[in-house]
Amino acid sequence: MEADDSEPRCASCGITGGDGINLMLCNACKLVRYCGIKCQKEHRPQHKRACKERAAELHDEILFRQPESSHLGDCPICCLPHSPDRLESVFMGCCGNSICCGCYHADKRRKVKGSLNQVCPFCRHPTPTTTEEERKMIMKRVEANDPHSLFEIGDDRYRTGDIAAGIKFWRKSAELGYGAAHFRLAMSYHNGEGVNKDLKKKMYHLEHASIAGHPEARYNLGCLEMGFGRTERGVKHIIISSNLGFDKSMKLVRELYTGGLVSKEEFATALRTHQAAVDATKSAQRSKVGAFIRQYLGNSGQMV
Repeated sequence: MEADDSEPRCASCGITGGDGINLMLCNACKLVRYCGIKCQKEHRPQHKRACKERAAELHDEILFRQPESSHLGDCPICCLPHSPDRLESVFMGCCGNSICCGCYHADKRRKVKGSLNQVCPFCRHPTPTTTEEERKMIMKRVEANDPHSLFEIGDDRYRTGDIAAGIKFWRKSAELGYGAAHFRLAMSYHNGEGVNKDLKKKMYHLEHASIAGHPEARYNLGCLEMGFGRTERGVKHIIISSNLGFDKSMKLVRELYTGGLVSKEEFATALRTHQAAVDATKSAQRSKVGAFIRQYLGNSGQMV
């Protein structure tokens, strides 16, 4: 019986799968199969160009896909998307969640009025009373490979001057797909802090942070692409970032529209989507507390 042409075949020797023969798919392009490493190596010269082109297409399909939300996710209490302003959320070391400022302070007021015990608003774990207790609690999450906790402890090490330790924790967090960690590493490779300056690695981490929904990383990536002369790719990145509610990107989209690089329809759509993303992060509780925080700390994050 002749083999069915629709059956998968080894791209090198032509053997079909079955009878104990498992054909492996080319990991890069997903276009062809091989019966073994030997056939894959023999067919490489013929396949190399098509493989690279298809692999690049697959990469771009993932890279330019609009994320459903930013890397910050939603507050687990009110279920609204987090504001991109980190001052407007509180990281809970006990469970590794970030609570929005509105829910956090509403819970605080409830406890004060009712003289209740201080516990996490989400997991109800007792609130630590000292910085040392808090760090020990976070380290338990770190030992469990929680990406958010790994990122936060990396930030803590970096702020206290231990840049090497900060990068170490960021790398572990990035390996688990945490967008903010990829962004921090990208900036480290850009500035040469704790590592040598490396444009290729910077681009790698910016792309992975963008895929994870980091709007600022996406903005930086778009600016880089336009700087390299790849305007169409750059504009795509800026619009995706704007759609996540990143104000700086929306401002640039407006400038690109004025310069004729963004159409009227694209600009109108970006404007509506950006505003919808910004509005989705707002609530009466958040607005009230956020205004107080900004007045107390100032825009630079320093006490005034």
